Amino acid sequence: MKEGVLVMAYGAPRSLDVEEIRAYYTHIRRGRPPAEEDLEELVMRYRRIGGSPFMTHTTRQVQRLREMLEARVPGVRVYSAMKHVRPFIPDVARKIVEDGVERVVAVVLAPHESRMIIDAYLDYVRDIFAEAGVDVVPVRTWHLNEGYLSALERRIRDMRGRFEGEPFVLFTAHSLPERILEWKDPYPVRLRETAEALAARAGITKWRVAYQSAGKTPFPWLGPDILEVLEELAAAGEREVLVVPIGFVSDHLEVLWDIDIEAREKAEELGIHLERTPSLNDDPAFLQGLAEEIQRRLLAGSGVSDRM
Repeated sequence: MKEGVLVMAYGAPRSLDVEEIRAYYTHIRRGRPPAEEDLEELVMRYRRIGGSPFMTHTTRQVQRLREMLEARVPGVRVYSAMKHVRPFIPDVARKIVEDGVERVVAVVLAPHESRMIIDAYLDYVRDIFAEAGVDVVPVRTWHLNEGYLSALERRIRDMRGRFEGEPFVLFTAHSLPERILEWKDPYPVRLRETAEALAARAGITKWRVAYQSAGKTPFPWLGPDILEVLEELAAAGEREVLVVPIGFVSDHLEVLWDIDIEAREKAEELGIHLERTPSLNDDPAFLQGLAEEIQRRLLAGSGVSDRM
């Protein structure tokens, strides 16, 4: 059986070209162009961080995974696809079909399971693969993967030396619309499980989970927001905070702007010394762990059911 791996990610503009950012923003909005003031705000943020390095990091991550998997599973083909920029997920799915792949392990570069994250990506390939008879094995969550946890633990331990005392640790992830709670979505539980595992491994006694990067919509998003939590911590007398963005695996806007600029400026206003753990990017331990996660599905054979 010819097997493949489809690695999917959100995507980001590759340059500071305004029209490229406009096209990206429009795609996120499902074809509805953004208001000019909203576009200007987004362009300003990208300029402040010097442009998004997301695609560079993601390309490296996929290349390392490809090298690891090809060495372990002869003949496997590894593909990468983006949700909001080229190469788009449906186009890559059609390429997989053209290549004659009969079974695909699909993984999103997001550790925590949620219908709004994982299933939203799988929706792009569902009909294409079903029509072609391609067996799909999704990696629905890898939030307790050993390589992922060990890479984060090492970063937490390394950052402790930047503080005078024991910092309060904020484990953060991208907020999602609050309505997911009505579905009994596993996202908040998975986040807490990662945080609990890291707290136990690194001996952290002061910590909590916070959300960030909520969308500007009329409906509510999951909280508490990191900026609100910083205010609460300041009021409680905390003066040192370490942010560990467990929901993100590479540097991009949500890390470089939302934490490094927005949250840091808020912390300075409150008299808090805030630091952030470095992003995972192409960390060898992290990618080794993810490769093993994918390999387990590959070796399970075609008997694994399609859980899409």
